[in-house]
Amino acid sequence: MNQMKIISLGLGLFISLVILLACNETAEVTEKPLVKSSTQSQETKGKSIKVNSEPSFQASGDHTYSWMMDASNNDILADRIEPPAGFIRAKVKKGSFAAWLRELPVKEEGARVKLFDKSMKWNQRAQHTVVEMDVDPVDLQQCADAVMRLKAEYHYSKKEFNKIHFNFTSGHRVAFDDWSNGKHPRVSGNKVSFVNTGKKGTDYKNFRKYLRQIFSYAGTASLTKELKKIQMKDIVAGDVFIQGGFPGHAVLVLDVVENERGEKKFLLGQSYMPAQDFHVLKNPNSRHPWYSNQIEGSLETPEWTFELDNLKRFN
Repeated sequence: MNQMKIISLGLGLFISLVILLACNETAEVTEKPLVKSSTQSQETKGKSIKVNSEPSFQASGDHTYSWMMDASNNDILADRIEPPAGFIRAKVKKGSFAAWLRELPVKEEGARVKLFDKSMKWNQRAQHTVVEMDVDPVDLQQCADAVMRLKAEYHYSKKEFNKIHFNFTSGHRVAFDDWSNGKHPRVSGNKVSFVNTGKKGTDYKNFRKYLRQIFSYAGTASLTKELKKIQMKDIVAGDVFIQGGFPGHAVLVLDVVENERGEKKFLLGQSYMPAQDFHVLKNPNSRHPWYSNQIEGSLETPEWTFELDNLKRFN
Protein backbone atom coordinates (compact mmCIF):
# COMPACT_ATOMS: atom_id res chain seq x y z
CA MET A 1 0.00 0.00 0.00
CA ASN A 2 2.80 2.42 0.91
CA GLN A 3 4.51 1.57 -2.39
CA MET A 4 1.29 2.37 -4.25
CA LYS A 5 1.02 5.75 -2.48
CA ILE A 6 4.62 6.59 -3.38
CA ILE A 7 4.04 5.65 -7.06
CA SER A 8 0.78 7.66 -7.14
CA LEU A 9 2.47 10.67 -5.57
CA GLY A 10 5.38 10.51 -8.05
CA LEU A 11 2.99 10.26 -11.03
CA GLY A 12 1.02 13.26 -9.76
CA LEU A 13 4.18 15.37 -9.44
CA PHE A 14 5.24 14.38 -12.99
CA ILE A 15 1.86 15.38 -14.50
CA SER A 16 1.92 18.72 -12.64
CA LEU A 17 5.38 19.44 -14.00
CA VAL A 18 4.28 18.72 -17.60
CA ILE A 19 1.25 21.03 -17.28
CA LEU A 20 3.39 23.79 -15.78
CA LEU A 21 5.89 23.60 -18.65
CA ALA A 22 3.09 23.61 -21.25
CA CYS A 23 1.47 26.67 -19.66
CA ASN A 24 4.77 28.53 -19.57
CA GLU A 25 5.39 27.75 -23.24
CA THR A 26 1.90 28.96 -24.21
CA ALA A 27 2.33 32.16 -22.22
CA GLU A 28 5.63 32.78 -23.98
CA VAL A 29 3.98 32.47 -27.42
CA THR A 30 1.07 34.80 -26.63
CA GLU A 31 3.36 37.46 -25.20
CA LYS A 32 5.16 37.94 -28.54
CA PRO A 33 4.33 41.37 -30.05
CA LEU A 34 2.08 41.46 -33.11
CA VAL A 35 3.52 42.75 -36.39
CA LYS A 36 2.08 46.17 -37.30
CA SER A 37 1.23 47.15 -40.86
CA SER A 38 3.99 49.67 -41.36
CA THR A 39 7.11 49.61 -43.49
CA GLN A 40 9.84 48.18 -41.32
CA SER A 41 12.41 45.37 -41.20
CA GLN A 42 12.37 42.40 -38.87
CA GLU A 43 14.91 39.71 -38.17
CA THR A 44 13.36 36.27 -38.47
CA LYS A 45 15.69 33.29 -38.40
CA GLY A 46 18.50 35.60 -39.43
CA LYS A 47 16.64 36.92 -42.52
CA SER A 48 15.41 40.47 -43.01
CA ILE A 49 11.71 40.58 -43.96
CA LYS A 50 10.14 43.75 -45.39
CA VAL A 51 6.60 44.28 -44.12
CA ASN A 52 4.18 45.83 -46.62
CA SER A 53 3.13 49.41 -45.91
CA GLU A 54 -0.52 48.67 -46.72
CA PRO A 55 -2.84 46.78 -44.33
CA SER A 56 -4.49 43.62 -45.64
CA PHE A 57 -7.14 44.48 -48.22
CA GLN A 58 -10.68 44.39 -46.86
CA ALA A 59 -13.25 43.17 -49.37
CA SER A 60 -16.35 45.34 -49.44
CA GLY A 61 -18.75 42.50 -50.15
CA ASP A 62 -20.78 44.97 -52.21
CA HIS A 63 -20.14 43.44 -55.63
CA THR A 64 -22.01 40.85 -57.66
CA TYR A 65 -20.43 38.54 -60.25
CA SER A 66 -23.47 37.15 -62.03
CA TRP A 67 -21.71 34.19 -63.68
CA MET A 68 -21.14 32.65 -60.22
CA MET A 69 -23.79 31.28 -57.89
CA ASP A 70 -21.61 32.17 -54.90
CA ALA A 71 -18.26 33.95 -55.04
CA SER A 72 -17.86 34.23 -51.26
CA ASN A 73 -15.65 31.13 -51.05
CA ASN A 74 -13.16 32.39 -53.62
CA ASP A 75 -10.08 34.49 -53.02
CA ILE A 76 -10.27 37.90 -54.63
CA LEU A 77 -7.74 39.63 -56.86
CA ALA A 78 -6.67 42.25 -54.31
CA ASP A 79 -5.96 39.62 -51.65
CA ARG A 80 -4.02 37.40 -54.02
CA ILE A 81 -1.73 40.13 -55.38
CA GLU A 82 -0.36 42.64 -52.89
CA PRO A 83 1.15 46.01 -53.88
CA PRO A 84 4.94 46.16 -54.31
CA ALA A 85 6.95 47.57 -51.40
CA GLY A 86 6.44 51.32 -51.04
CA PHE A 87 3.16 51.37 -52.99
CA ILE A 88 -0.47 51.53 -51.87
CA ARG A 89 -3.62 50.90 -53.86
CA ALA A 90 -5.02 53.96 -55.63
CA LYS A 91 -8.26 55.26 -54.19
CA VAL A 92 -11.31 54.25 -56.19
CA LYS A 93 -14.93 55.31 -55.93
CA LYS A 94 -17.19 52.88 -54.11
CA GLY A 95 -19.26 50.87 -56.58
CA SER A 96 -17.07 51.87 -59.55
CA PHE A 97 -15.81 49.59 -62.32
CA ALA A 98 -12.32 49.89 -60.78
CA ALA A 99 -13.60 48.75 -57.36
CA TRP A 100 -15.49 45.86 -58.98
CA LEU A 101 -12.40 44.69 -60.89
CA ARG A 102 -10.28 44.82 -57.72
CA GLU A 103 -12.52 42.19 -56.11
CA LEU A 104 -12.77 39.78 -59.02
CA PRO A 105 -12.89 36.16 -57.78
CA VAL A 106 -9.78 34.16 -58.64
CA LYS A 107 -8.97 30.48 -58.88
CA GLU A 108 -6.59 28.62 -56.57
CA GLU A 109 -2.90 29.52 -56.73
CA GLY A 110 -1.09 27.75 -59.53
CA ALA A 111 -4.26 27.25 -61.60
CA ARG A 112 -3.61 26.57 -65.27
CA VAL A 113 -5.25 28.33 -68.20
CA LYS A 114 -7.77 26.23 -70.12
CA LEU A 115 -9.10 26.81 -73.59
CA PHE A 116 -12.80 27.02 -74.44
CA ASP A 117 -12.88 23.26 -75.12
CA LYS A 118 -11.35 22.50 -71.67
CA SER A 119 -7.98 21.51 -73.14
CA MET A 120 -4.86 23.14 -71.71
CA LYS A 121 -3.38 26.23 -73.32
CA TRP A 122 0.04 25.43 -74.74
CA ASN A 123 1.69 28.43 -73.03
CA GLN A 124 1.31 28.18 -69.25
CA ARG A 125 4.04 30.76 -68.55
CA ALA A 126 2.03 33.92 -69.26
CA GLN A 127 -0.40 33.88 -66.33
CA HIS A 128 0.21 34.94 -62.75
CA THR A 129 -3.36 34.30 -61.56
CA VAL A 130 -6.44 32.88 -63.27
CA VAL A 131 -9.76 34.68 -62.79
CA GLU A 132 -12.78 32.54 -61.87
CA MET A 133 -14.96 33.27 -64.88
CA ASP A 134 -16.56 30.78 -67.24
CA VAL A 135 -15.89 30.58 -70.98
CA ASP A 136 -18.57 29.45 -73.42
CA PRO A 137 -17.67 26.15 -75.17
CA VAL A 138 -17.11 27.96 -78.48
CA ASP A 139 -14.13 29.93 -79.75
CA LEU A 140 -15.61 33.40 -79.19
CA GLN A 141 -14.43 34.94 -75.90
CA GLN A 142 -11.00 36.03 -77.05
CA CYS A 143 -9.13 39.23 -76.14
CA ALA A 144 -11.45 42.17 -76.86
CA ASP A 145 -14.44 39.92 -76.13
CA ALA A 146 -13.27 39.34 -72.54
CA VAL A 147 -12.74 43.09 -72.07
CA MET A 148 -16.25 43.82 -73.37
CA ARG A 149 -17.72 41.05 -71.25
CA LEU A 150 -16.23 42.35 -68.00
CA LYS A 151 -17.41 45.88 -68.76
CA ALA A 152 -20.89 44.58 -69.60
CA GLU A 153 -20.98 42.25 -66.58
CA TYR A 154 -20.18 45.18 -64.31
CA HIS A 155 -23.10 47.24 -65.61
CA TYR A 156 -25.38 44.20 -65.58
CA SER A 157 -24.56 43.60 -61.91
CA LYS A 158 -25.77 47.14 -61.18
CA LYS A 159 -28.82 46.81 -63.47
CA GLU A 160 -27.43 49.65 -65.63
CA PHE A 161 -28.76 48.01 -68.78
CA ASN A 162 -28.75 51.28 -70.76
CA LYS A 163 -24.94 51.43 -70.42
CA ILE A 164 -24.41 48.06 -72.10
CA HIS A 165 -23.80 48.66 -75.81
CA PHE A 166 -21.06 47.91 -78.32
CA ASN A 167 -20.52 48.42 -82.03
CA PHE A 168 -20.20 45.69 -84.62
CA THR A 169 -17.20 45.90 -86.94
CA SER A 170 -19.67 47.27 -89.48
CA GLY A 171 -20.23 50.27 -87.19
CA HIS A 172 -23.78 49.33 -86.15
CA ARG A 173 -24.53 50.02 -82.47
CA VAL A 174 -26.06 47.04 -80.70
CA ALA A 175 -27.48 47.83 -77.26
CA PHE A 176 -28.70 45.43 -74.60
CA ASP A 177 -31.67 47.75 -73.99
CA ASP A 178 -32.83 47.03 -77.54
CA TRP A 179 -31.96 43.35 -77.32
CA SER A 180 -33.89 42.87 -74.08
CA ASN A 181 -36.92 44.50 -75.73
CA GLY A 182 -36.85 42.04 -78.60
CA LYS A 183 -34.98 44.16 -81.17
CA HIS A 184 -32.17 41.93 -82.47
CA PRO A 185 -29.60 42.45 -85.24
CA ARG A 186 -29.76 40.26 -88.30
CA VAL A 187 -26.52 39.89 -90.28
CA SER A 188 -26.52 38.98 -93.96
CA GLY A 189 -23.10 39.23 -95.55
CA ASN A 190 -21.93 42.79 -94.90
CA LYS A 191 -25.44 44.06 -94.21
CA VAL A 192 -26.98 44.47 -90.76
CA SER A 193 -30.66 45.02 -90.14
CA PHE A 194 -32.74 44.95 -86.96
CA VAL A 195 -35.86 42.88 -86.48
CA ASN A 196 -38.40 42.58 -83.69
CA THR A 197 -38.20 38.98 -82.59
CA GLY A 198 -40.56 39.19 -79.65
CA LYS A 199 -37.92 37.53 -77.47
CA LYS A 200 -37.71 39.89 -74.51
CA GLY A 201 -36.12 39.83 -71.05
CA THR A 202 -33.24 41.11 -68.95
CA ASP A 203 -32.56 37.71 -67.35
CA TYR A 204 -28.97 36.53 -67.26
CA LYS A 205 -29.49 33.82 -69.88
CA ASN A 206 -30.71 36.40 -72.37
CA PHE A 207 -27.84 38.72 -71.43
CA ARG A 208 -25.32 35.99 -72.26
CA LYS A 209 -27.02 35.42 -75.62
CA TYR A 210 -26.57 39.12 -76.31
CA LEU A 211 -22.87 38.88 -75.46
CA ARG A 212 -22.35 35.92 -77.79
CA GLN A 213 -23.81 38.03 -80.59
CA ILE A 214 -21.42 40.85 -79.74
CA PHE A 215 -18.45 38.47 -79.63
CA SER A 216 -19.39 37.16 -83.09
CA TYR A 217 -19.42 40.53 -84.85
CA ALA A 218 -17.22 42.86 -82.76
CA GLY A 219 -13.54 42.79 -81.86
CA THR A 220 -10.44 44.89 -81.47
CA ALA A 221 -11.02 46.71 -84.79
CA SER A 222 -14.43 47.97 -83.63
CA LEU A 223 -13.71 48.40 -79.92
CA THR A 224 -10.66 50.62 -80.44
CA LYS A 225 -12.89 53.14 -82.26
CA GLU A 226 -15.24 53.32 -79.26
CA LEU A 227 -12.49 54.23 -76.79
CA LYS A 228 -10.65 57.49 -76.17
CA LYS A 229 -6.89 57.86 -75.78
CA ILE A 230 -5.40 58.31 -72.31
CA GLN A 231 -1.89 59.28 -71.23
CA MET A 232 0.14 56.84 -69.15
CA LYS A 233 0.27 59.25 -66.20
CA ASP A 234 -3.53 59.12 -65.96
CA ILE A 235 -3.92 55.33 -66.06
CA VAL A 236 -6.70 53.83 -63.90
CA ALA A 237 -8.25 50.40 -63.50
CA GLY A 238 -10.72 49.76 -66.32
CA ASP A 239 -8.50 51.30 -68.99
CA VAL A 240 -7.50 49.20 -72.00
CA PHE A 241 -4.31 48.71 -73.99
CA ILE A 242 -5.60 47.92 -77.47
CA GLN A 243 -4.31 47.48 -80.99
CA GLY A 244 -7.18 47.14 -83.43
CA GLY A 245 -6.72 44.77 -86.34
CA PHE A 246 -7.15 41.30 -87.77
CA PRO A 247 -5.69 40.07 -85.55
CA GLY A 248 -5.24 42.76 -82.95
CA HIS A 249 -5.06 42.44 -79.20
CA ALA A 250 -6.48 44.05 -76.06
CA VAL A 251 -5.63 43.74 -72.37
CA LEU A 252 -7.53 45.26 -69.45
CA VAL A 253 -6.02 47.27 -66.58
CA LEU A 254 -7.29 45.46 -63.46
CA ASP A 255 -5.76 47.42 -60.58
CA VAL A 256 -3.48 50.40 -59.95
CA VAL A 257 -1.12 51.23 -57.07
CA GLU A 258 0.92 54.38 -56.49
CA ASN A 259 3.77 55.70 -54.36
CA GLU A 260 4.62 59.06 -52.81
CA ARG A 261 6.72 60.06 -55.84
CA GLY A 262 3.75 59.82 -58.18
CA GLU A 263 4.76 56.58 -59.90
CA LYS A 264 1.96 54.18 -60.69
CA LYS A 265 2.06 50.44 -61.24
CA PHE A 266 -0.74 48.38 -62.71
CA LEU A 267 -1.97 44.83 -63.29
CA LEU A 268 -3.06 43.60 -66.70
CA GLY A 269 -5.54 40.85 -67.58
CA GLN A 270 -6.27 39.12 -70.85
CA SER A 271 -7.95 36.39 -72.78
CA TYR A 272 -6.24 35.41 -76.03
CA MET A 273 -6.55 33.27 -79.14
CA PRO A 274 -8.16 30.78 -79.10
CA ALA A 275 -10.78 31.67 -76.47
CA GLN A 276 -9.49 30.84 -72.98
CA ASP A 277 -9.66 31.57 -69.27
CA PHE A 278 -9.21 35.24 -68.44
CA HIS A 279 -5.99 35.66 -66.47
CA VAL A 280 -3.70 38.20 -64.82
CA LEU A 281 -0.49 38.54 -66.79
CA LYS A 282 3.02 38.17 -65.51
CA ASN A 283 5.45 41.00 -66.20
CA PRO A 284 8.23 39.40 -68.28
CA ASN A 285 10.67 42.07 -67.07
CA SER A 286 9.97 41.84 -63.35
CA ARG A 287 9.69 39.29 -60.55
CA HIS A 288 6.20 40.58 -59.72
CA PRO A 289 3.20 41.08 -62.07
CA TRP A 290 3.00 44.89 -61.69
CA TYR A 291 3.87 47.11 -64.69
CA SER A 292 5.17 50.68 -64.26
CA ASN A 293 3.65 53.69 -66.00
CA GLN A 294 7.12 55.27 -66.09
CA ILE A 295 8.51 53.30 -68.99
CA GLU A 296 9.75 54.41 -72.38
CA GLY A 297 9.32 52.88 -75.79
CA SER A 298 6.77 50.09 -75.61
CA LEU A 299 4.88 47.88 -73.18
CA GLU A 300 6.02 44.27 -73.38
CA THR A 301 3.59 41.61 -72.14
CA PRO A 302 4.14 37.84 -72.33
CA GLU A 303 2.27 37.43 -75.62
CA TRP A 304 1.99 40.91 -77.17
CA THR A 305 3.86 44.21 -77.33
CA PHE A 306 1.88 47.46 -77.17
CA GLU A 307 2.85 51.05 -77.86
CA LEU A 308 2.28 53.48 -75.00
CA ASP A 309 -0.26 55.43 -77.06
CA ASN A 310 -2.38 52.26 -77.27
CA LEU A 311 -3.81 53.09 -73.83
CA LYS A 312 -7.50 53.97 -74.07
CA ARG A 313 -10.62 54.33 -71.91
CA PHE A 314 -14.32 53.62 -72.19
CA ASN A 315 -16.35 56.81 -72.66
